Amino acid sequence: MRDYRLIADAMAADIAAGRLRPGDRLPPQRRFARQRGIAVSTASRVYGELVRRGLAVGETGRGTFVRAGMPKPEPALAEPSAAPVDLELNFPVLPSQAEAIAASLGPLMRPDVLGEALKPSLVTGTAAARDEAARVLARGAWSPDPADLVFTGNGRQAIAAAVAALVPPGERLGIEAMTYPVVKGIATRLGITLVPLEMDADGVVPELPPRLRAVYLQPVLHNPLGITMPAARRAALAEALCARDLPLIDDGINSFLHPEIAPVAEIAPERTIVLDSLSKRLAPGLSLGFVVAPRALRERLVAAVRSGGWAAGQFALAAATRLMGDGTLARIEAAKRADAMARQEVVRSRLTGFAPRADPRAYYCWWELPEPWRAETFVAAAARRGIAVSPAAAFAVSPGRAPNAVRLALGSPGMAELAEALEVLAGVARARPEDVGVE
Repeated sequence: MRDYRLIADAMAADIAAGRLRPGDRLPPQRRFARQRGIAVSTASRVYGELVRRGLAVGETGRGTFVRAGMPKPEPALAEPSAAPVDLELNFPVLPSQAEAIAASLGPLMRPDVLGEALKPSLVTGTAAARDEAARVLARGAWSPDPADLVFTGNGRQAIAAAVAALVPPGERLGIEAMTYPVVKGIATRLGITLVPLEMDADGVVPELPPRLRAVYLQPVLHNPLGITMPAARRAALAEALCARDLPLIDDGINSFLHPEIAPVAEIAPERTIVLDSLSKRLAPGLSLGFVVAPRALRERLVAAVRSGGWAAGQFALAAATRLMGDGTLARIEAAKRADAMARQEVVRSRLTGFAPRADPRAYYCWWELPEPWRAETFVAAAARRGIAVSPAAAFAVSPGRAPNAVRLALGSPGMAELAEALEVLAGVARARPEDVGVE
């Protein structure tokens, strides 16, 4: 049997030499196997190796294509794009909020107050921080017990700590088939296998696969699809978790945009860890991660935060406590809810004739592209026009099973700049790839 890596090397050389061009569709695996005189299983490994190297991308129902551009180093979507218009990174910051934050934090600069804020911190924070965080994180009929709060430096660290606490290296974590890309990088670092969970229009289907140690989900305003689980699905999921005795990591990072919906912890409090942060509620440069852990899991979570070096700094805790306590955060959140809805109106008006999928409360939309566009080619065409967008492959847990879609993050550019960028993207989508300089 020929070594699949040697065949992949030969195809990589063809791609480098231009004999296989960006956007070329590779033959179906059975045909490729016949052409090369190899087993179909070997052909599958060749294609998988090309995807792993970032030279090809698989699209569900369409096949495998030579990639239009090299992927970014993992984790994707972790830092701002260099493109003039960034519809890739999703951290909304309002023009007026810097002035409001400065006014709130002014008293913190007094030497006596600042002196306290510069001392070492505890992973459990201060009593004042726990009380304010519990009030801010309350959603629907659910309100956390302040004693269950643990703090991290940001939301990503909260995810890392929760996963590390629940899933030992080499074990399996169930996760939505399309998910926040940073989680994939965290799992790789921790030596954890991600198991994609089937999804439908209501979110994750509650029939869970075997041999999981925990499940990570975004039940409210799922990123990138914008799905919010209805009550019946949340109840079915809680029942499935209980039947399998599995803990759930409920990531509520976007829940402040839809505060009427309670986390799964409302109906399964003994097995649900709730995560949140200030990165989207407030700003990425002044963040704080929140972890609400049930008593049975709290010590494992605290140990993970300490051993990972993920504890929040005392200054960030003091700043966040002040912003939460004086109403500044609540006012910024309310303004962002209105801003997100206004930006979705811009999407609807500028992408007329297309069908982007979006919750009207979300700061992003999911765009299934028209024929003959493919996600990777569309991303390359947008980049040539100074616009950064995210291909579906960045969110797919299984690299070869990405739909033909892109996510547009709406929060970074100004409103006029957003409208202009969407008009440019609509013009690209109405043309053919060869007419706009990509093939």
